[in-house]
Amino acid sequence: MGENLIGALLAIFGHLVVSIALNLQKYCHIRLAGSKDPRAYFKTKTWWLGLFLMLLGELGVFASYAFAPLSLIVPLSVVSMIASAIIGIIFIKEKWKPKDFLRRYVLSFVGCGLAIVGTYLLVTFAPNSHEKMTGENITRHLVSWPFLLYMLVEIVLFCLLLYFYKEKNANSVVVILLLVALLGSMTVVTVKAVAGMLMLSIQGTLQLHYPIFYVMLVCMVATAVYQAAFLSQASQMYDSSLIASVGYILSTTVAITAGAVFYLDFLGEDALHICMFALGCLIAFLGVFLITRNRKKSIPFEPYISMDAMPGMQNMHDKGMTVQPDLKASFSYGALENNDNISEIYAPATLPIMQEEHGSRSASGVPYRVLEHTKKE
Repeated sequence: MGENLIGALLAIFGHLVVSIALNLQKYCHIRLAGSKDPRAYFKTKTWWLGLFLMLLGELGVFASYAFAPLSLIVPLSVVSMIASAIIGIIFIKEKWKPKDFLRRYVLSFVGCGLAIVGTYLLVTFAPNSHEKMTGENITRHLVSWPFLLYMLVEIVLFCLLLYFYKEKNANSVVVILLLVALLGSMTVVTVKAVAGMLMLSIQGTLQLHYPIFYVMLVCMVATAVYQAAFLSQASQMYDSSLIASVGYILSTTVAITAGAVFYLDFLGEDALHICMFALGCLIAFLGVFLITRNRKKSIPFEPYISMDAMPGMQNMHDKGMTVQPDLKASFSYGALENNDNISEIYAPATLPIMQEEHGSRSASGVPYRVLEHTKKE
C-alpha cells in the first residue's frame, strides 16, 4: 500500500505539473500573437519555464510506474484535465455576474467534482499486486499464453482498423482513437517494464544487461511515436475536447485491460475491490465527459448582407426593421424579417422569361422584358 501511495502521488504531481506547463506555453503563444513583440516563442522565459515543467512532470509520471500497478497510474491522467479546466477558467479573466458564471461553468464544476471522487475511489481500491520488475519476471509475462492471446487479438483488431482507416476512409473519431488506444496500451506496458528495471538498477540490482530491457525500450519509443502521429491526424479533423474525452475513455479502458493481462494486476483481488475500482473509473469517465462537454463550440457562419451599411440604402426601411435572411424560409439576401402587423412595402422586380420562337419573328421580338418596380400604397 505504501508503494501504491508513492506511485499515485508521483502520477498526480506529474500530471498537474504537465497541465500547468502546457497552459504556460499556450499563454506565451497567445501573448506574443497579441503584441508587437518580434521575438520567437522559444526566446521567451515563459516558454522555457513551461518546457522545464513539462519535462519535470513527465519524469514524475514515468517514475510512478516503478512504484504502483499500471491499472492505478493510467486512470490518474484525469488530474491533468481537472487542472486544465480550473486553470482555463482562471486565465479567461472575463467579468461575469455570479448567476451567469454558474450557468456557464456549472458542467465544469460538476465534472471536476465527479473526477475527484473517481480519483479517490481509484486510489483507495486500486490493486495491491506489484512485483519486482526483474528481467526474469518480465520475460515470463511476455511469453505467457494469456498475453500472447491478448497480443494476437490486439494485432488483428489493429490491422482491421488500420485497413478501414487507410483503404475505406473510415475517419471516425472512434476508429482513430481506438488505434491510438491500442498503441498506447503497449506504450504503458513497456514504460512500466523500463521504469521498473531502471529503478531496480538504481537500487543496486542491475537489470540493464538483460536483452528484454532494450526490447521494451525500443517498443516504448516506437509505439509512442506512432501514437503521436495518429493523435496529430485526429486533431486535424476533430475538436480537441472530443479527442480528450473519447481518447481518455478508450485509452484508459484498453490500458487497464493490458495491465490486467500482462502484469496480472487484479490477481487475488476480491470482487468488492474490483467493483469499486470499476465504479471509480466510470465516475472519472463521466467527469471527463462533462468537463469537455462544457467547452465553447465554434459558432457557424451565417451569411447575410447588412442593407443599412450599403450606400443609398439608409432610408429604405425607416421603421427600424432588421434586414437579414429568415433561415427557416427560402434563403434570399436582404429579405425582410416576417412581421404580421406590417404589410408588404415593396414588390420585388421580376424578370419573366418569354419563350423564344424559332423563325423570323424571334429576331424582331424582345425575349426579355422588365416589369416596373411598383410601390403598393
